[in-house]
Amino acid sequence: MTDNQIDPTGAAVHEAPEAPEAAVIADAESPENTVATEPAAEAPEPDADETAADTDEAEDDGAADESAEDRVRRLEEEGDIAADYLEELLDIADLDGDIDIDVDGDRASVEIRGAARLGKLNEPKGELMDALQELARLAVQTRTGNRSRLMLDIGGFRAEHRSSLQELAEKAVEQATAEGQPVPLRPMNPFERKVVHDVAKAAGLRSESDGDGKGRHVVIYPAS
Repeated sequence: MTDNQIDPTGAAVHEAPEAPEAAVIADAESPENTVATEPAAEAPEPDADETAADTDEAEDDGAADESAEDRVRRLEEEGDIAADYLEELLDIADLDGDIDIDVDGDRASVEIRGAARLGKLNEPKGELMDALQELARLAVQTRTGNRSRLMLDIGGFRAEHRSSLQELAEKAVEQATAEGQPVPLRPMNPFERKVVHDVAKAAGLRSESDGDGKGRHVVIYPAS
């Protein structure tokens, strides 16, 4: 990582483990987030509207034509499938936890609550949550034949993480505005980049994703 990027706090796990215990997080210290102090050399070419893999905002096949009632019914079905799958995994791993199912906008939302041991395994970077989310999405896709954009949370971790990401992005927006220079952030997973893009857009600034693989990160540009 270059000196002009925000120090990483961890990247999402994108390969699904064979069993829940395989997703145990390696112990690693995370340096504190600090906003970049060096400007990016030059702006990268804009992404083509951000790819589906980056923003995680693509519609499922045929979803654009469905009615609101059909959409809710489809998302509720996704939540039920994911909940059944996760309950089975928790039973296999002998872990306690209650599962809440909801529909959040245009995606199913599932949260595992009251799972203290699972919450500990998920700290500090949320890698277990990301791995289980991928497994749950695959379970839904296997049953329905459609790509799922279901979101999983464990004990409010994602909600808390979103808040900290928004604060980080707001600092970068302030820096870009004050210095008139692009501000690159640390490498992030698709969910994290989407949060940053939303903050930049709300502030009236342009943001683009740059880099490949685990090094993909967001650059926030000052208003032109």
